[in-house]
Amino acid sequence: MGPDRVVGGRMKHIGLLRDQASLVVHGDDKRGIVAAVAAVLTRHRANIIALDQHSDDPEGGAFFQRTVVHVPDLPAVLPALEDDLAATVGAELGLQWRLRDLSVPLRVAILASKSDHCLLDLLWRQRRGELPISVSMVISNHTDVAEDVRFFDIPFFHVPSAAGKDKSEPENQIAKLLAGNVDLVVLARYMQILSGAFLKEIDVPVINIHHSFLPAFIGAGPYKRAKERGVKLIGSTAHYVTEDLDEGPIIEQDVVRVSHRESLEEMIRRGAIVEREVLARAVLWHSQDRVIRWENRTIVF
Repeated sequence: MGPDRVVGGRMKHIGLLRDQASLVVHGDDKRGIVAAVAAVLTRHRANIIALDQHSDDPEGGAFFQRTVVHVPDLPAVLPALEDDLAATVGAELGLQWRLRDLSVPLRVAILASKSDHCLLDLLWRQRRGELPISVSMVISNHTDVAEDVRFFDIPFFHVPSAAGKDKSEPENQIAKLLAGNVDLVVLARYMQILSGAFLKEIDVPVINIHHSFLPAFIGAGPYKRAKERGVKLIGSTAHYVTEDLDEGPIIEQDVVRVSHRESLEEMIRRGAIVEREVLARAVLWHSQDRVIRWENRTIVF
């Protein structure tokens, strides 16, 4: 059986940054990187309006830089600017780089299950223009959130989970829906493990929200186990998804204090608030090109 689709008919535009681009550069640290990047930007009439950089070791370490520039008539300038960056920053300096027009929102697919708090929070933030994203679709292995998604006029697809260990059929259905349509996948409490083959096939970053301050309380019922252990802090972690379960590079984490006075229900309520905030920040920072993945960690500007 194929996926069921629920589609609305209205789109709401969000505020975006006209004629602004982000340039992210990273690689082996060496003298002259900042000057070389600035020279390229100057040649194309780019005005630097924000700049962050970091070196983890000035002698033989790694260098990271994020630059936001304003370029008049940016779409027309982009091809020549990209060619210059490829020659100077890529070929000559041997660095990795990416340039993105910040007026173009990232196309995002959200995968969800029964819990709706993270999903609805992202949809509200998109509608209010707080996230520079365009949610292309919501995919869920349950229909509980279908009507809520319909309210936001966003396509909803129901792809039931497969019984047993073989997840290939639902993953194939999801991959077909995503193919060529998204730049980022967000797991908003999607309670399924994604296979390495699936991650390789979709070939876009995947962000997950984990209901604990990793690596504690991995698995089902984390708040119940936290209550039983008498914890004083509960938290949440947003991270990129890799083949190794819950071991991907961490983007953001946060905690809230609790005590013996809080019931399990109150701990879950407080935890949900942290989950929403942490996931929203992670999606925002990723969509603004503030996150650089390096080995199994991140640099967040």
